[in-house]
Amino acid sequence: MRIQFQTIVAATDLSEPSNHAIRQSVALAREFQSRLLICHVIDLPAPSMYGEAYLAPEEHLNRNLDHARRHIDEMMSAQEVRWEPRICVGQPAEEVDRIAREDQAQMVITATHGRRGLKRLLLGSVTERLMRTLPCPLLVVRGDAQAPEQLPESAIRFKRILVGCDFSPDADLALQHALSLAQEFESELHLAHVIEMPTYTDRLRPVFEHRRSSTSEIKTFMQEKLDALIPQEARHWCRASTVMLEGQPYAQLLQYASQSEIDLIVLGTRGHGVIDTMLIGSTTDRVIRRATCAVFSVSPQTQAAMT
Repeated sequence: MRIQFQTIVAATDLSEPSNHAIRQSVALAREFQSRLLICHVIDLPAPSMYGEAYLAPEEHLNRNLDHARRHIDEMMSAQEVRWEPRICVGQPAEEVDRIAREDQAQMVITATHGRRGLKRLLLGSVTERLMRTLPCPLLVVRGDAQAPEQLPESAIRFKRILVGCDFSPDADLALQHALSLAQEFESELHLAHVIEMPTYTDRLRPVFEHRRSSTSEIKTFMQEKLDALIPQEARHWCRASTVMLEGQPYAQLLQYASQSEIDLIVLGTRGHGVIDTMLIGSTTDRVIRRATCAVFSVSPQTQAAMT
């Protein structure tokens, strides 16, 4: 199924990392001939980002609105895409989610600052909150020093796409999007499954209940399941391959992505509860924070929006 991205929302906080996300958004809007919404949310409880004290609320807000409009107009003035500004006041994740729903967006794009440790534990990340609430996929591009400098909008290409698969419905949905993107960009498609051997013996016990299973038998069984996920027709228009990895999922996916020069990682997310996320984190969370390439996160809510 070819997935259309008729409306794309690009979220920006007007920083240089966000500017890189805007450049990527323009490239994708041009590729898919999409309507592009440039979204900036003024978060009044955190006025220090605008470089002044929060003394006169209305005057301060008007200045911030004018500054945002000028900044966005300047960035987009020479871009030959259909675009509209969306500047509002409120909590960033909530407002971006609202705009995506109201405009029926098929993709939201944002940049990650790679926040880790105590700040993430106490404050959370707009990107991570969006990943769990959006009704459409979230594309996270690197916005720090690891990102390519001043990448021309016309140069964006996902030559190699990696899909993480754990055989869940979320992973199936991620694969659908990866196949569509691979077809659009004529990409190589890498489908990876990570085996965690200490837990696999119990999980696969019903499959091998009449005989004792060895590590090699488990790997062979999972490899056959993985190979079967790639539709035969997809092999006609993209180079598709599968790989079995072993170890900690996020670490193995990141290592493979680096070694294989992957341009885009596509993952599903299960939307863990707040406590689980704060204490443990999910594979998708960790990949987004550490990946040196873009990450495309597909939530279960995307399926409901597609049907």
